[in-house]
Amino acid sequence: MRVLQRVVLPADRDLDVQKLYVESRGGRGGTAAAGPGAREVRIAGRRSVAVAPGGRASFCTYFNAFPASYWRRWTVVDEIRLRLRLRGDAIVVVYRSTGKGFVQRVTQIEVDADTAVDRELELPLEPFIDGGWYWFDVAAGDREVVLERAEWCADADRPHGSVSIGITTFNRPDYCVDQLRALGEASDVLDVVDQIYVIDQGTRRVADRPDFAAAEQALGGRLRLIDQGNIGGSGGFSRAMIETLDAGRSDYVLLLDDDVVVEPEGVLRAVVFADLARTPTIVGGHMMDIFHRSVLHVFGETIARYRWWMTPAPHTLLGHDLAAHPLRETPWLHRRVDVDYNAWWMCLIPLDVIRKVGLSLPFFIKWDDIEYGVRAREAGFPTVSLPGAAVWHVPWHSKDDTLDWQAYFTERNRLITALMYSPYTRGGNMLKESLFIATKHALAMQYSTVELMLKAVEDVLRGPGELHRSMTTKMAELRALRADFTDARAEPDFDEFPEIKRRRPPKKGREPVAPEGRRAMIRTALAGAVRQLRPVDSYSREHPEVAVPHVDQTWWLLSRYDSALVSSADGTKAAWYQRDPKRFRALVQRNMALHARLMREWPELSRRYREAIPELASVDRWRETFEAARREGR
Repeated sequence: MRVLQRVVLPADRDLDVQKLYVESRGGRGGTAAAGPGAREVRIAGRRSVAVAPGGRASFCTYFNAFPASYWRRWTVVDEIRLRLRLRGDAIVVVYRSTGKGFVQRVTQIEVDADTAVDRELELPLEPFIDGGWYWFDVAAGDREVVLERAEWCADADRPHGSVSIGITTFNRPDYCVDQLRALGEASDVLDVVDQIYVIDQGTRRVADRPDFAAAEQALGGRLRLIDQGNIGGSGGFSRAMIETLDAGRSDYVLLLDDDVVVEPEGVLRAVVFADLARTPTIVGGHMMDIFHRSVLHVFGETIARYRWWMTPAPHTLLGHDLAAHPLRETPWLHRRVDVDYNAWWMCLIPLDVIRKVGLSLPFFIKWDDIEYGVRAREAGFPTVSLPGAAVWHVPWHSKDDTLDWQAYFTERNRLITALMYSPYTRGGNMLKESLFIATKHALAMQYSTVELMLKAVEDVLRGPGELHRSMTTKMAELRALRADFTDARAEPDFDEFPEIKRRRPPKKGREPVAPEGRRAMIRTALAGAVRQLRPVDSYSREHPEVAVPHVDQTWWLLSRYDSALVSSADGTKAAWYQRDPKRFRALVQRNMALHARLMREWPELSRRYREAIPELASVDRWRETFEAARREGR
């Protein structure tokens, strides 16, 4: 009998996450949900829960409900068993849901025992073709009930696979060591782990942390630190792939970001799911919000192919708070979600896939995980984002990665992947959208961002030959490029800038309002462009005219000012945007010329990039890049 998924409880007493594991439902027959810290449900251990007399615990939760529809669609399993060990006076009720989110009672058992007894229930997977979960509730009678353990199991004769973990880190030694400690404390998870590769590409070394030695010891000789120059996430994760291939011990490599908090049980779940998949399958984890830990930030992602842009999978929502709206009450969570890729914050890749399709493309960061999922799918290897496997990660709304140096890689790698895989002539709407995005940044005085985007287009036009060669040099080039722009120079406090003043107050006291409708948007953009070309009020060079919070930094607002202090997404700093007519004119002209050229050359560039994939993703070519990173690194 193969254990597919164990009931697990939070490793700490963080009240924000308890409802992701177990809920108190107010006793037998109760309908009002009690808080996660209610006295009637007490977490007794990593796998054990005590329910007070008259209380009721529900495991219709993200980490403990069984995602039956995913197992039915992607694996060889067609029937499962729920195994329970419990003592006390209890009724256990098993439920299932449909793909539409309707709840159905399946069966129940009663237990009245002073010592622990085992119970087992057989449950079919047949009715889960479109979606649905299994879960169970435990209701206590006149005496306390202790659920000592519960497991979702299946008969399966597939071999038990093992995994190596690859963590790429850059100057986040505290996060990285915390992650190693969490893995070291999960001894049963380590049973399936052959090696943990930490690819340290920073100057603040993981090994220099005072608690590193204890974390390393807890891993029982599995940890291997690899020191290399900074060649980004794609360079670090490709190194982990190669090391795993060379070692020849593991069936899978699990890629983890350095700044995540992982639920270790998800490692086991991903491995067993991959073991029992019908074909070699990439198995990814979901992303929770590390700052609001009950929030499921991403449940699945696809590519909007006409735009060629990442987007939440159909019928899903971003930023869903499971504490406020739990699984039982959220119909869209019961529909099976199919994805195009899984981000590499947590992603398990079979070595069979790597041997067939190669390593990551040399993208440094951004779109490497997306491209890999698309490439694997073209080769016949699906990706599954598996419920119950997840990490906590910094949410996107707390990042400026579309404005800072990362804007270069976002634009370049988006264009390259569209050239490789877009099913539409000349990329569909993507080039027009790229042109408009750069124009909006120019209207918003975000000139450094426009320069980075146009540099990306220029590099794409040069063809695929520079991708590997630029891995060790591009970051320094981008830093030098941004140094000339005031909007790229940030300070931690408004007091670092001159006092905010305006020569004249707003006309008739009216503040700008958002344009509504297509015509109003066009009029506002044209007016903003005309204004950008007018002479600048010299007073705005002595004093910022206004402070604009990050949430308000829209192009239509910023285009109305000659200068502004604009705060960052994470709230730690601000930059002084200053209107520059000469620079605006040059950037807009260059933007139009480059996109026109890219449109003309699209068919030939598409052919060149497609043909370059095998060489770009090859082990031999990556070894050359690792050697360059070693020579040019520390």
